[in-house]
Amino acid sequence: QVQLVESGGGLVQPGGSLRLSCVASGSIFRFLPMGWYRQAPGKQRDLVASITTDGSTSYADAVKGRFTISRDNAKNTMYLQMNSLKPEDSAVYYCHPLGSLNPWGQGTQVTVSS
Repeated sequence: QVQLVESGGGLVQPGGSLRLSCVASGSIFRFLPMGWYRQAPGKQRDLVASITTDGSTSYADAVKGRFTISRDNAKNTMYLQMNSLKPEDSAVYYCHPLGSLNPWGQGTQVTVSS
């Protein structure tokens, strides 16, 4: 079981940028394929970006070209650089190991609004 703490969210204007961070506890982070998910009010939680243990990445069509996922295994940390933000990107963002029953963290709120 890995404890996950997300941070870096906030209020930003359309077109702005944010960088989210996810810090994981323990020593197994480097062995876990990871993803960033988001959930808007009344909607399901969706995967927006993923990264394998060797750094290969994948993105949902809605964020492709605007978001960049990365990881630093030495720091047990994963990042999500979000550029050209749109109001529809507003949601609570979570990090989580792919395909895992690990408990979810508290998430970090991203609000894109003028």
